[in-house]
Amino acid sequence: MSVPLDSHAAFATTHWSEVLAAGETTSPESQRALEQLCRAYWFPLYAYLRRRGHLSPDAQDLVQDFLAHLIERRAFREVTPDKGRFRSFLITCLNHFVADAADRDRAQKRGGGGALLSLHAGQADQLYQLEAKNELTADQLFDQRWAMAVLGQALERLRAEQVAAGKEPMFALLRPFLTDTAEAGDYEPVAAKLRLTPNAVAVAVNRLRSRYRQLVRLEVAATVVNPSDMEAEMQHLLAAMRG
Repeated sequence: MSVPLDSHAAFATTHWSEVLAAGETTSPESQRALEQLCRAYWFPLYAYLRRRGHLSPDAQDLVQDFLAHLIERRAFREVTPDKGRFRSFLITCLNHFVADAADRDRAQKRGGGGALLSLHAGQADQLYQLEAKNELTADQLFDQRWAMAVLGQALERLRAEQVAAGKEPMFALLRPFLTDTAEAGDYEPVAAKLRLTPNAVAVAVNRLRSRYRQLVRLEVAATVVNPSDMEAEMQHLLAAMRG
């Protein structure tokens, strides 16, 4: 089956640790979990390859083939403790996969059947063009885009929660305040639209920010094996965002 890789894919509710715990089994739940993680974090891999000099079509093929290989061959069965973070595991495996690419006839492999995962060429290249002018190394760009993907996943889950609670219009108005500091008077136009006081808007923003932070931590927790790695991974991602 073909699973589109969407930058706004559903929140990965199954932990990487649960995927690993599946071991050599081929349970549908384990495969779906791995596919969810791959859908959520494909773009950092694509950006990494582009920054290392691969042209867009080649980078798309490599990422698609790599993720399909990962899911079909269940390469995570050989994960060691130092690869216990999904981010580190992916980039290590990708580098090995690319290094071996010359020894494979990828064209023949692609012709042998449908891809498990597919990239939208226009979307991938459009997203990458936003990075074209920065001077980050491939590794730095990978980590930064990974951090942005984590935040995006958490934000999408927060939006889904608000929609389910019937608060989508309010969320649309408050969303800009989740990451930007409000200046004096910024809440007043929003308060007028929502028929609330500015103080009530400030309270709502604080609640959303708190929930957003919780969801970011849950998203990070979904990509590590050991809870003890949680804080270090959080700090790494924050540093990556700062560039």
